[in-house]
Amino acid sequence: MELLDIGANLGHESFAHDLDAVLARARAAGVAQIVVTGASREGSRQALAIARAHPGRLFATAGVHPHHAIEYTDDTDAELRELHRAPEVVAVGECGLDYFRDLSPRLAQRRAFERQLQIAVDTDKPLFLHQRDAHGDFLAILKDFRARIGPAVVHCFTGTREECFECLDAGFFIGITGWLCDERRGQHLREFVKDIPADRLMVETDAPYLLPRTVKPAPSHRRNEPMHLRHIVEELARDRGEPAAITAATTTATARRFFGLPASI
Repeated sequence: MELLDIGANLGHESFAHDLDAVLARARAAGVAQIVVTGASREGSRQALAIARAHPGRLFATAGVHPHHAIEYTDDTDAELRELHRAPEVVAVGECGLDYFRDLSPRLAQRRAFERQLQIAVDTDKPLFLHQRDAHGDFLAILKDFRARIGPAVVHCFTGTREECFECLDAGFFIGITGWLCDERRGQHLREFVKDIPADRLMVETDAPYLLPRTVKPAPSHRRNEPMHLRHIVEELARDRGEPAAITAATTTATARRFFGLPASI
């Protein structure tokens, strides 16, 4: 299987000492390409640097996560726009709303989200979106931009069936992570992932977060890695009632079209 991880936080400090080994394990597990998530001003710079060190295999997003929205300034906006001039940066984000933790005031979150949506309009790049416990405001803001933005993926989707299909009806793509494999929180996803159209479905690890709880034997640590994408694909295929090779092929093809990526080298 050839896989594409659309979201891995490889700039996280937990990867600082062994990134080359992490990438080697991912490749051995069939992960041909990875989009490295930029979730802050500094994190976006770092994501681009990591992508540039691995041409053709790693790519990057550049954006500010709602947790960091209070830090979004005119200088931040200008730097993000400069980062988006790089061909390795293939999407705007991670951006959106998070009312679960409210680490930034909601007004600041909405303003930062709107400014990044404008970057997507101006650069004609796809969007890598975050939403948690903010579905109504999230869709309302996107509706104001819908006619001007291009493709958008709601990454690490964890919401309800109704929310999923409202996103699909709006034209968005859905990213599935190891949340699917969590019997405490993700069981509801197993009941409707089979109904997500194959050409709107992508997969991701969100590493180092969300280590699939169904990985056996369980690792001695909780750090997730891109190599576990294969496990997520196998679980997703089971829930969709199709061979894992089909899920792998369709999610990889969909991701390459979405981000405009070449075939792996």
